[in-house]
Amino acid sequence: MEEFGSSSATGIPKLSGPFDEVFRCEGVKVIETPIRAPRANAFAERWVRTVRTECLDWILIFGRRHLERILRTYTAHYNGRRPHRGLELRTPDPRPGPPPCPVFDGRVRRQDLLGGHIHEYELAA
Repeated sequence: MEEFGSSSATGIPKLSGPFDEVFRCEGVKVIETPIRAPRANAFAERWVRTVRTECLDWILIFGRRHLERILRTYTAHYNGRRPHRGLELRTPDPRPGPPPCPVFDGRVRRQDLLGGHIHEYELAA
């Protein structure tokens, strides 16, 4: 096994060279975060935590294509339908919808995603 260097500050092995090459071969752009800047990747870490706790921890993944399909579906839900507290319960990608104060007549339509794991609700027409 090839030996990797370690960060003198943390003692954690540096996997940057060979590990980054795996991503580059797949066409993924590697973005390095600054050293000793714990808040530099906080948004990415929060996204990973959210997608794991709300989605991936509940679904058995059968392969890469299955994982990609699940992540596409969840990402569309996360950005287009899921309310976010930091955005005053709005979504990052708001879709055109009904007027701000629709008349509610008691009919709600539910759409199941990811085999019923996620439910999206909207007023029925």
